[in-house]
Amino acid sequence: MNEQHYPLLSSIESPADLRELDEELLPQVADELRRYLIESVAASGGHFGAGLGCVELTVALHFLYETPDDRIVWDVGHQAYPHKILCERAGSITTIKQKLGLAPFPKRSESEYDTFGTGHSSTSISAALGMAAASDLQDVDRKCVAIIGDGAMTAGMAYEALNHGGDLDHDLLVVLNENQMSISPNVGAMTKMLGRLMSGPTVTGIRERGKSLMHRNSRTWRFMSRWEEHIKGMVMPSTLFEELGFNYLGPIDGHDIPTLVRTIRTARDVHGPNLLHIITEKGKGYEPAEKDPVKYHAVGPFNPETGVVPKAVKEKTGPTYTEIFGEWVCDMAEQDKRLLAITPAMREGSGLVEFHRRFPERYFDVGIAEQHSVTLAAGMACENAHPVVAIYSTFLQRAYDQMIHDVALQDLPVLFAIDRAGLVGPDGPTHAGSFDLSFMRCIPGMVIMAPADENECRQMLYTGFCYDGPAAVRYPRGRGPGVEVQKKMTELPLGKSVTVAHGNEIAILAFGSMVETCSKVAGQLNATLINMRFVKPLDREAIIAAAAKHPHLVTVEENAIAGGAGSGVNELLASEGLKAEILNIGLEDNYIQHGTREECLHQAGLDSEGILARIVRRFGASKHRPVPDSGMRQTGA
Repeated sequence: MNEQHYPLLSSIESPADLRELDEELLPQVADELRRYLIESVAASGGHFGAGLGCVELTVALHFLYETPDDRIVWDVGHQAYPHKILCERAGSITTIKQKLGLAPFPKRSESEYDTFGTGHSSTSISAALGMAAASDLQDVDRKCVAIIGDGAMTAGMAYEALNHGGDLDHDLLVVLNENQMSISPNVGAMTKMLGRLMSGPTVTGIRERGKSLMHRNSRTWRFMSRWEEHIKGMVMPSTLFEELGFNYLGPIDGHDIPTLVRTIRTARDVHGPNLLHIITEKGKGYEPAEKDPVKYHAVGPFNPETGVVPKAVKEKTGPTYTEIFGEWVCDMAEQDKRLLAITPAMREGSGLVEFHRRFPERYFDVGIAEQHSVTLAAGMACENAHPVVAIYSTFLQRAYDQMIHDVALQDLPVLFAIDRAGLVGPDGPTHAGSFDLSFMRCIPGMVIMAPADENECRQMLYTGFCYDGPAAVRYPRGRGPGVEVQKKMTELPLGKSVTVAHGNEIAILAFGSMVETCSKVAGQLNATLINMRFVKPLDREAIIAAAAKHPHLVTVEENAIAGGAGSGVNELLASEGLKAEILNIGLEDNYIQHGTREECLHQAGLDSEGILARIVRRFGASKHRPVPDSGMRQTGA
């Protein structure tokens, strides 16, 4: 860090150094911190807009609280880059999201200042409340703060925690950082209510004009405080939080450091649960991010002078799996008016921007409310609609009970379009879709498909939509092998695999994204390769035939081995009384850390080199004749 450009920030190695500064210098610290954040993310890429919006809040909190002894819990983690810079990681911030670099979200093993690991939203209030309760039971004098924002207040878990926290007597400060955004603009009645509050000139004017009076003497202060409570009850939503048991403060400008420090100091010294409502701007201080907070929510490296993000060099051409889904859902909606699309706050990420534009009345963004999204779909399906839930694999974990109880148990036709299945790369283990095959495979009545290429993805989405029951298509992040997508939609026969190549002693049963990778391995080993297509129902006949013809079977999937597709093959063979020498390859019983997707696959042993090594180590290579050119073609329908 250049000391001339950042004279104050360069002197701060930890929050303890920040607390040694005069309070009057904090605005300069915030200015330098914002400039350094822009410079750093421009060099490395990463989450951007949310961090810019909470620079002043970060400075004020670390100035007022004795961190790390006091606990600060950041929700989601998009907001935590300024926190990392102030907390001993300024010099390594440009390594964020890179292999062996800083984690993209707060991570307990990375720093004692990261008090709670995050990545999924709306956990901060629950975690901070738990810390406060445990500290009180241990007679530890500790302050606990939860910062929730960037869309996290659209999730039910936040209100469950508020409901509980307000009923207890622990010292807890909840900072509601309201910026009207998550990744996309926020949705829902709560957002509209807070938005009305933000833009209300009456409330703002009354509060500002009353500041001088309320500080003159204690009698006036007591009178104005009582008067303010009546005004709040008439024109502000503070009564919601106060009825839940929280002392409500705000709203205040979250970019005004003197007001922030004064208000947070007051809240810190008031016993019990407090909620401070601050108003911030996502992307604050960087004009391109202010104008387009969606684009600059997370970015690759960019030119800080212009805001231009260079176009990435594509190793593969053609559409991404997300784009294939986005095109299919629009085409299907044209054909079938029953189709309704639902997303939990992932319009851009799940490929629904065009659908939203063309079919606004059939598009439902429920906010960060995965549980609600699935039960909403179930309710729609009860009334002869055919909902499609577009959701990331990692977020579907949060709606597991709803999948079982509300959809599958009632055998309702809901299609789950599961994006980011498998390893996602830079966002790390909090966002990896490592478990969906395992947790879905045991649900009765579920049809689960995994496409090997782009065209299969389109046809599987159509197949799942035609199925009169719950179905799921899970596909990875990024592009496929480059197969041309057929515009015509064809329903695939349920539970039928496709033999890609015939070989000798080894049969490789590959699922989804692993088919392309395994084609290289099969060619080197002269092995049979089967594109399994369906995880449930499995192709019973093909598996039994493969076991009869080959002494060695290998299953390969981009999912946890425990309970995954390979486990299903093992179970089928055992139920048939067949004894086959089988090797299951997938994600081992650990978490793959962040890096590029290719680095993560290599770390997991799920690239062609790693898969080949596993097979050779298990079965040996001497009997398997290498084939220079396998000439592999799918031989099934």
